[in-house]
Amino acid sequence: MILFPLTFLPSPAWAGVCDKARPGWDGAHVGMVGEAISLFLSPAGVALLLLSLIALRFRHQWVGLAAVILWTVFITVVTMADPTGVRGLAMVEGCIGPPTLFIAAVAAICVGIVLYTKPRASGADGSEI
Repeated sequence: MILFPLTFLPSPAWAGVCDKARPGWDGAHVGMVGEAISLFLSPAGVALLLLSLIALRFRHQWVGLAAVILWTVFITVVTMADPTGVRGLAMVEGCIGPPTLFIAAVAAICVGIVLYTKPRASGADGSEI
């Protein structure tokens, strides 16, 4: 009966949360890089990347502000909005990885947007300060 305690360890079939969280999951453990790629390639991630590129291309402060706010909302939804508790169980099973790398990359994107779209101050002779 040594195998009996092993039946309580997390496995892909444990509680079936991976079927809900990631349909079509192949059973391989998802790490930080895999989770970051998955979140960036989600429909919301692609839309926010495009909005960020538009803000940077045209150096538009208000579009940049909207992009930063929407990135913040997206990260909040990904990390905190889990009323069913499926995300935590899916992380234990391994079909969802920690979003740490994704959060760090989005923070760098947001800092870049803010710094690149900030108002340009000019001196008395017309040169930038």
